[in-house]
Amino acid sequence: MSARSLRGLLVSVRNAAEAAEAVAGGAGVIDVKEPLGGPLGAAEPEAIVAVAAVVADRLPWTMACGELAAGEDRVIARLRSVLETLPAIAVPPAAIKVGLAGLGGDRWADRLATLASRCPAGIGHVAVAYADWERAGAPDPFAVIGVARAAGCGTVLIDTFDKAGPGLLAAVPRGRLADWVTEARRCGLAVALAGRVGLRDLAEVAALGPEVVALRSAVCSNGRSGVVQRGLVRDAANALTAATRPGRSSPHHPAAPLENQTP
Repeated sequence: MSARSLRGLLVSVRNAAEAAEAVAGGAGVIDVKEPLGGPLGAAEPEAIVAVAAVVADRLPWTMACGELAAGEDRVIARLRSVLETLPAIAVPPAAIKVGLAGLGGDRWADRLATLASRCPAGIGHVAVAYADWERAGAPDPFAVIGVARAAGCGTVLIDTFDKAGPGLLAAVPRGRLADWVTEARRCGLAVALAGRVGLRDLAEVAALGPEVVALRSAVCSNGRSGVVQRGLVRDAANALTAATRPGRSSPHHPAAPLENQTP
């Protein structure tokens, strides 16, 4: 599959019905996850394939694969199961995302590189840096950003691990978040931002200059565990478009589109 740019509003969905709502609402990227399984909860292969069939080739889609501490073999086995059962109308995922919770003191950089090297050609690997990395027992974001490119990742997702805690803008000082984005740019990485971002937060998050802003709770009828609603997705898409309209320039230099990149 050729690289497809991931840009704009990413909506995380758990099933085909939610995917249809997100597409109808104007999402730019569809992400498949099981929100009850943690910040990057992996959905069952059947659910992932059903979402891929709904999305078809209209939009790029990605899949969350849990935490790397559970093992590289488990991630690759799930990915292969999905690829082997995709219907003809569907395309493979543009990228996978795997967290680093619990690996702060482990050989996580080597494992990150190993996983990226095992991904089939054309499927990118997003490095995940948790803003609340100490709570997650994960490497600090500067460390993740520093090794991501060499490990085979073209993108870094800055997210929150504790979904019951404060959102991204409250989890860390604004200056530190901006420093992470700047460092990612310096390292040649594209940036996605997530972590309980609300509709009222979109302008401030967009001002940091990410290629992608990822939402779930803000576009669900009853928070993260609720159901994605197209009207809320439309509101978010419009708000993000307004926040990135020419004339509302970011203080940060824009990077290349968030893509299925390989080094």
